[in-house]
Formats: sequence, structure tokens, C-alpha cells
Amino acid sequence: MQTDGLLTPAPAEQARSLAEDTLTPDDWRAAGYTPATGLAVPHLQPGGPGSAPWPDRMRTLLRTPMAERPAFERTARELHPSAVGRNIPRILDLTLRIGELLLASGEAAEDVEAAMLGIAHAYRLDHCEPQVTFTLISVSHQPSLTEAPVTADRVVRRRTSDYTRLAAVYRLVADITAEQVSINDAYRRLARIRRNRHPYPVWLLALATGLLAGAATFLVGGQLDGKAWLVFGSAFVASVLGDRLASLIAHRGLPEFYQFVVGAMPAAAFGIALSFNDWHLRGSVVITGGLFALLPGRAMVAAVQDGLTGFYITAAARLLEVVYLVAGIVIGVMLVLYVGVNFNARLRPDESLIGSVDPPLQLAAAMVLTAAFAMLLQTDRRTLPLVVLNSCIGWSTYGVLAYNAGISPIVSTGIAAGLVGLFGQLTARYRYASALPYVTAAIGPLMPGSALYLGMLSLAQGHASAGLVSITRAAAIAMALAIGVNLGGEVARLFMKAPGAADRLAPQLLVPRRAAKRTRGF
Repeated sequence: MQTDGLLTPAPAEQARSLAEDTLTPDDWRAAGYTPATGLAVPHLQPGGPGSAPWPDRMRTLLRTPMAERPAFERTARELHPSAVGRNIPRILDLTLRIGELLLASGEAAEDVEAAMLGIAHAYRLDHCEPQVTFTLISVSHQPSLTEAPVTADRVVRRRTSDYTRLAAVYRLVADITAEQVSINDAYRRLARIRRNRHPYPVWLLALATGLLAGAATFLVGGQLDGKAWLVFGSAFVASVLGDRLASLIAHRGLPEFYQFVVGAMPAAAFGIALSFNDWHLRGSVVITGGLFALLPGRAMVAAVQDGLTGFYITAAARLLEVVYLVAGIVIGVMLVLYVGVNFNARLRPDESLIGSVDPPLQLAAAMVLTAAFAMLLQTDRRTLPLVVLNSCIGWSTYGVLAYNAGISPIVSTGIAAGLVGLFGQLTARYRYASALPYVTAAIGPLMPGSALYLGMLSLAQGHASAGLVSITRAAAIAMALAIGVNLGGEVARLFMKAPGAADRLAPQLLVPRRAAKRTRGF
């Protein structure tokens, strides 16, 4: 209808609009929608954003449906709605850029979504839904039912292991969620984080690769004699050579799979070369040490953690990545082993298992291995002592359970990894940082290098049944390792305070950190 130049709604439209206006907020909440006028937030009090760290607060929001999310405290500021509206594209872009850095550094999908939700919440975008997969992150904001939603996404094309940059991103997210950084300042700090150079030069990383493999020979060999130093030197040179070859073909643009194939060959070749004599130089130990420098422990832990927290698509993609990388290692070693076995190489599988236990030697080797691994992950120098200390706790626990108590290596690995995850999470909370730098390198000595090598050697010698048993055992140890790390982190969170302090938030806002609801298989 049109009256005096004005458009008048039809009677049917007026009735429908009147019916919508009569719906109460409880009706809208029960239906899972937000009314056009928005929902009032009566419990949003003046003050800071709460006393709990941002991962705790944001995980509570993340695991709660949109209509049931509690409103945590924010600093009371009078902002014109148009000012927030103009900044929506920039806020979403900043959220995606920070989420990209976190995901590319190996952070779990839940923590990435929590960071993205915390950034949007700090800049007054409450109705946001972040979504993270293995290669794509997105965030959607819908102000109300009468306004079109705004969605932005970003593709993660490159992954790098730089825990120094990860720590800087965590500090930035903490400052943003504490409402101490404006949007412009956040962009400036993010640009500086991207421009920062790695803390260790390339030549030092190459030496760290060799030192990792060499320390692993003492860890699995368990002996300190004249032959041990020759084995150490062989593993050191082989790993450095493999690292340089992998870097060379990486600059040629070959996929990461082929880098692992080429990187695994020198250690196997050196091990075969040491076996062509009657001096028992423990060539199998050289091969096993080389495997420790290649096994993708970071990706494996992240894959299992995503699966346990309900991010099955991301978990499946990360697990498939682990499978491809391990397959590359297996192919590279198997090609050399097959040639060596055909030329009657005297490989002794029992050499890669600890025959004589020397706790001080193995503990020192585990510490050196962890320090080298942490350097390869670009861990900050000030964090290295805590990482090594956490590794000592894990390896000492494993040694007591496996060698003294006679408990299964799989169970011992799970318990030791649980303690590593527990102390890593507590240390990260104390220092307001990510737990990855304190956990990933610390589980390096517990990786199943020996079991994987035994399986490959059995397959190369034509013993398919024994090879499959050893490879399955290696997979079980790897799974126990990843589950133990995740369980330790979850246990650590049980001792943490609930999001927000009771004297600052209303009792109805103290919502516990929820887990995903699951059925019994139907």
C-alpha cells in the first residue's frame, strides 16, 4: 500500500511483524535465534575481562551454543554502533591473520578457534563463529536477523615450526583479550612478528640435527665406549647430510614427502656401511638415531589432540599428513636396507634396543636430544631450560617404569607423556604462553624410533609377519605418546580456576568448560 507518498506495510506483513515483536527473549533463545532487536546483556559489568587466562574463558564460550553463551566482563566504553560497524572487516581480517599464524605453527584447532573468538569478543563482535580446518580458517559475524552476516576466510598454505613467533602471537592475543591493544596497534605488532628473524642461524640448525641423531645413538645404544663415539659421529654426519639434501630438493620445489625420502637415506647408508665388518660397530643404532631426527612428533600430537577434542576433519587431515611423512621415511630407509640386505650386510636388530641400562648416560642423552629438538623448533633461548627439565621428568619416569618396574613400554610411554603434558600445561599457564614449546621437544626421547626400524628391517629381510608386528607396536607407542600428552594437559586444566572470579561475575556466568556431547553410537 502507498499513502501520501509513504509505503505502508500490508495487513499480513503488519500481523507477522507484530507476532515477531511479541516473542520474548526466552522464546528466541529456545528457538536458537537472536531477535532483530538483539538480546540484552544484564550481567555485563564494568571492569576487566576476567581473571582467568584467555584460553580458559574462550574455551567456555567456544563449547557453548551461541544462544547460551555467558557474557564475560569487558571494560565499559561508550562506542557508537557505526564505529564498530566500520571496523568489522578489519577485526575479522586481524582475527584470521592471527589464527593463520597459530594454525601454521602447529597449534590445536580448538586453541586456534579460542584465540579467534577471544579477539572478536575483545573488539565488541559477540555474535561470531570461528571455524578451523586443516587448510582453511573462517569466521562469520551476524549482528542480528535483520542484517546480513559478514563472513571472511583465509587459506593456510605454508606451515613453519617457529615457537618463538608462536610465543609472540600468544602475548599479542593475551593483550588483545585484556583490552590493552587497539586494532591499529595490533596490526603493527603483527607486522613486527612476521618480520622477526629466526633466533638460530641455518648452520646451527644443521648442527642441531646432527646432534639430535647423535644423542639418540647413546639413548638407544645404552653404552659408552670407543665404538659408541664412532657411531655418534656417523649418525651426526649422516643426519647433517640428510638435512642438507632435503633442504636442497626443497628449494627445487619438490613436495615434503620426497624431502623425507631423501633425508632418511644417508643414515641408512651409513648404518649399512658400518655393518660390513666383524667389529660390531652397531650400524643399526646409526639408523635408529637418524629416525629420531625425522619422526613428525609435532604433527602426530596435534592430530590426536584435534581428534580427542572433536575436530575430526582437521584430525583426519593431520593424521594423513603424518602417514605420508612416515611413509616417506620408511621408503627412504627401505630402499637402502633392501640393497644392504641383498649384499649380506650384517645388521643386528638387537643393537637398536637398549641391552645395558646406563641411567646417567641415557638421561644426559635425552637432555641433549631435547635441547637440539627445541632448537630445530625455533624455541626461545629462555625457554630451553624448562623444556629440558620437562624432558628429564618424562624420560626418568619412563626409565623407572620400563626398566625397573618391568611395565610395558606402551603403558610406560603413555604415563611418561602424561606427565610431560601435565607439567608443560602448568608451565605454560604460569608463563601465560602456549604449551607446545614445553611439550613437543620434551617428548622427543620417547619417540618410537627403535620399533619402527625393527619393522622396516624385518620387512626388508622378508619377514612380513614380524615386520607388521613391530610397525604396529611403533604405532601403538606413538598413539600412547599423543594421548598421554593430551590427557596430561586436560588433567592440568582440572586444577585451574573456572573462567572468571566468583566475586566479579554473577553466579550464573560461572559456566564450566564443557565437553562435546556424544551419543552411544546411534
